[in-house]
Amino acid sequence: MVRPLVPVLLFILLAGCASELLGQAEIPRWCKESPRAEFKGLERVRLRDARNDAWFEVYRVAARVFAVYEPRQSEETIGYLIVGGKKALLFDSGMGIGDVREVVTELTKLPVVVMNSHTHYDHVGGNWEFDTVYGMDTEFTRQSARGGTEVKGEIASGEICGALPEGFDAKGYRTRPWKIAELKHDGDKIDLGGRVLEIVATPGHTPDAICLWDAANGLLFTGDTYYKGTVWLYRPETDLDTYGRSVTRLAALAPHVKMVLGAHNVPVMPPTVLTELAAAFAKVRAGEVAGKDEPGGKVVYKVGETSFLRWGRPVF
Repeated sequence: MVRPLVPVLLFILLAGCASELLGQAEIPRWCKESPRAEFKGLERVRLRDARNDAWFEVYRVAARVFAVYEPRQSEETIGYLIVGGKKALLFDSGMGIGDVREVVTELTKLPVVVMNSHTHYDHVGGNWEFDTVYGMDTEFTRQSARGGTEVKGEIASGEICGALPEGFDAKGYRTRPWKIAELKHDGDKIDLGGRVLEIVATPGHTPDAICLWDAANGLLFTGDTYYKGTVWLYRPETDLDTYGRSVTRLAALAPHVKMVLGAHNVPVMPPTVLTELAAAFAKVRAGEVAGKDEPGGKVVYKVGETSFLRWGRPVF
């Protein structure tokens, strides 16, 4: 009576192995490459909470500056905790999948304010967890603060590397509303106590896009205005003329910059990327660069190491 079970058990075992091998084959390329090679030269800060350490990777990228990286999700977002003498500022709160507030609390005991590089969903996911969130004085920012953006596609198959954090509500995943504590404008300065950050408005990617300029330390935090990778410029709120003026402004700032810190993929870049960015965009806008068609009607324009993503033709 036992012998007939043997083929059944063997089938189940082989099916399980096949399923495991199939799952391995389906691991997306970005997942295999994450974290990227550029992180090897950075000091990783291990988190005491194993759940947070499994979702986030934290790196010390400059004096009192931590990159809070989410390598398990395809956006590979990077927020920055910038610490002063009296308070700290979190520049972008990420996807809202892991508990970024717990991470920040472990890194500093100082009061923390949040400022966003812009208010796309992948940069504001943890805003609701903080009492003080600054926002640019734009209607786009005010609309984003209402929350409700549907983002379940960001946790679909192929978008997540490994398991989602324990306790994460996948069914209810969307941006949560947050309160804007104070409206900010181009040129405003945020004093953290012995460390002053200046808001440099760089609209174009979105109407509320900004960079943060730490002039004393030569650090420029560029958000989605520039990051290492293909810069997305295809959303309805994107304005190409405005973006062109913004990147020209950043190129003029380049001689004073020691380090560029972007919001996706890789945290640390040399200031030369700013002049390369402006030059590349100018060439594309002048029609000097042929676009490469990608699946789904997307078109990529590449100049050297700089590339831009648009949707449909004609696009520039």
